[in-house]
Amino acid sequence: MEITVHIPDEVAASIQAGNSELSKRLLEAYALDAYRSGELTSHQVGQLLGFESPMETDAFLKQHGAYIEYTEAEIDAQRRALQDAIRAR
Repeated sequence: MEITVHIPDEVAASIQAGNSELSKRLLEAYALDAYRSGELTSHQVGQLLGFESPMETDAFLKQHGAYIEYTEAEIDAQRRALQDAIRAR
């Protein structure tokens, strides 16, 4: 999907003078906002921004103060999986 955004000429001139990657910054800002509001999952953020691994997505989110929120059930499941892996050694 391609989206067009109208920016007044006066504002566009100052934006263009200071940043050549405006499209990328707008996409990142949208991804962060949508993640924080629950509209996008971390996986979807990674897809939207073209990241190749979940670790890259996690690093991006952490860098911008958007930490992944886990439910209690998810934490319990991860704890059990870790315990099972330790026992299997």
